[in-house]
Amino acid sequence: MSSQTAEAAPSTPAPTPAFILSNLLACSFLWGSALLFVKLSGDLDPFVLAAMRGAIGGTALATWFALQGKSILPQGDEWRVWAFLGTFNGWLPNVLVAYALTQIATAPAAMIQASSPLIVALASHLLFADERLTLQRLSGVLVGFMGMGILIGPAALPDSGISATGILAMVLVACSYAAANVYVRTVKTMPPARMALGQQIGSGLAATLLALSIAGPTAFAAVPSHLAPLLTLGALSTALPILLFMNLIRRTGPTRASMVGYLAPVWTVLLAVLFLNESVGPRELLGGAVVLSGVALVSFSGRLRRGP
Repeated sequence: MSSQTAEAAPSTPAPTPAFILSNLLACSFLWGSALLFVKLSGDLDPFVLAAMRGAIGGTALATWFALQGKSILPQGDEWRVWAFLGTFNGWLPNVLVAYALTQIATAPAAMIQASSPLIVALASHLLFADERLTLQRLSGVLVGFMGMGILIGPAALPDSGISATGILAMVLVACSYAAANVYVRTVKTMPPARMALGQQIGSGLAATLLALSIAGPTAFAAVPSHLAPLLTLGALSTALPILLFMNLIRRTGPTRASMVGYLAPVWTVLLAVLFLNESVGPRELLGGAVVLSGVALVSFSGRLRRGP
């Protein structure tokens, strides 16, 4: 990375409340719609769905870069960052989400995924001096995990009718996203847009190879009949929000950026009720409300820190 990039970073202005709110709302709505379009993609193999999501998202971002005359190939050691983000913020959670939504409804899946900021807060407390948990944030983490217990606890009971594997898949999704969010904080000089590009390229390539190896080429035969939701999922619900999110992490830090996880499930639940005719029961409402209350306690405390 050039010395000009390294020198410019410290002059980045502190994020304003308007910047944070507008980016959070846009990013959370776009990401919140992703589970809707995954569900609308029907019976596609999870690896095929992840491959198409990454390929479409990567193509959209690569086109944007190419139109600006910028390279779409990794420079120097960028491939390491691209590989990590392509896995933990890309194909791995995408496969897990696609599988989970064949086992559980969209609304509880989104609520479980909303626990990711709690994991981010704990990891950031251990790794970054300026992300230490205050008493309020620690209380928020504990409250949030209580909500997770309400959401996933019944799956351990016999004849509960709740898919334990679907629940576990979404818990792993939350952990995977958290790992990627914290990792982005450690990448000091790479522009957020290039991280977003690399994530989608890495995700698309890896998921395609896995889909061909595990599901086989014939599994892609069903793609044309699901092209509309796949294009929307890849371009508007993946490429655009990840571009916004990478910049948000760089400007505000992983804990505050992960507030997206506080807002996204609200959009997801609304969209699922409106377009998928899903219903949300008292347990899901209570558990989701407790999780989001915990995330709010974690996210809405302290003063905004200056971007690195």
